[in-house]
Amino acid sequence: MKKETTTETNQKSAKYLKVLTEEMPADLETPVSAFLKLRKYGAKILLESVESGTILGRYSFIGIRPGSKIIINQNELIVKNGGAGTKMPHAGVDSPLESLKEILDSLKLEVSSDYPPLLGGAVGYISYDFARFFEKIPQKTNDSLKMPLALFYLIDTLLVFDHVKRRLKIMTLAEEGREDMAQDKIRQIVKLLLSPLELPVHFPIEKSTENLKSNFEKEKFCNVVRKVKEHIVAGDVYQLVISQRFSGTTESDPFMIYRALRMLNPSPYMFFLDFDDIRLIGSSPEALVRLEKGIATVRPIAGTRPRSEDNETDKKLEEQLHNDEKEKAEHVMLVDLGRNDLGRCCEVGSVKVTDFMKTERYSHVMHMTSNVIGKLKSGLNQFDLFRAAFPAGTVTGAPKIKTMQLIEELENIRRGPYAGAAGYFSLTGDMDWCITIRTIIMKNKDFFLQAGAGIVADSVPENEYQETCDKLAALKKAIEIAEEGF
Repeated sequence: MKKETTTETNQKSAKYLKVLTEEMPADLETPVSAFLKLRKYGAKILLESVESGTILGRYSFIGIRPGSKIIINQNELIVKNGGAGTKMPHAGVDSPLESLKEILDSLKLEVSSDYPPLLGGAVGYISYDFARFFEKIPQKTNDSLKMPLALFYLIDTLLVFDHVKRRLKIMTLAEEGREDMAQDKIRQIVKLLLSPLELPVHFPIEKSTENLKSNFEKEKFCNVVRKVKEHIVAGDVYQLVISQRFSGTTESDPFMIYRALRMLNPSPYMFFLDFDDIRLIGSSPEALVRLEKGIATVRPIAGTRPRSEDNETDKKLEEQLHNDEKEKAEHVMLVDLGRNDLGRCCEVGSVKVTDFMKTERYSHVMHMTSNVIGKLKSGLNQFDLFRAAFPAGTVTGAPKIKTMQLIEELENIRRGPYAGAAGYFSLTGDMDWCITIRTIIMKNKDFFLQAGAGIVADSVPENEYQETCDKLAALKKAIEIAEEGF
């Protein structure tokens, strides 16, 4: 008897989906107002973008009433549809991404060239510690957060804001024979969008950011920096990123914190991921990896200065940044690492740097950024590319595997979602993932803020400590604004 292959099994169990759409003007609606109107109806995901901190990205996405929740733990992938869920052990697969790929491959739809890059798929986060599926990293530190290694929603209904055409599309995927149910869902969403917005009333509450706890005292952090410098002198690594985590508790509505953060620190990757007891509220400046129509992109960020309210001082800080040999050397090293990551999956000769050491300004800091692109090799897919790029060298250092091994020894807690990725694997074959930095991680009412500094041979420990604090300033301020009520 012939044994069925995975591909044959997937073809038999495949669901063939139609894309149903309803289009309306978007001149009187914003992604935030739409999310608030649809929150009780099951809005769970909001993805927005302000490129280079000043230019609005073309699309914003709201994910509504997800079909399934996908949970990845150390030993299994669980697909939940409201009940206990279906368990898929990792045994026999190279990584859980293979199981996730099987799930997405079983959903078939015809893709038009005018569709947005996200058209249903898996949206969520992948923790930094997921890298253990790809590389041999010791397990020495405490997993104090106790969160899944990855969490996704399987999204089949989206609100897509096209900021170029000023249009809003409601897009839902329907199996043959279930189009009427999908149309009913669209009509309900239209009805809610046309209704007046009822803003929740928020009264000031006690500030939670005045007594934050860190996993490192300042002197302990500085001692770790000194140990890293010893490893650099010994030739173990060239550069290594050490982070610290602050924690607190707030009574504030998580979405009000997101509202404050998007006003305070508009960024290329702004996201609100609501998994009920776990939420990620992010304003990340840095892409991990993107794939759109076969073109792969990474955008390394390395080199930081605080912002000044005075324009002349701000320009001088920018000049200091670009004249700092330490910052420039670190940046070049990480651009090379990004080129190497893309080179593993892209056609020979297609990888090139299109922007180099450009300044991007955000509310509290400015960064040096570069852009690296390449054409994906034939026969490879979004999951192959993700594996090649994860985790980003800008949150580990170089060489990547050795620095990850040392991070496990030097940091006293597991990183969890911090320095991992937030984004999506689309049914179109595209993907877009950012690095989960400048991100508030919430577990029920507890919140966690984490930031790192890239240590090189001539790093000053006290300066590196201060850099981590500067990077968290916007997150702390967003929580304070939400707690003040607005």
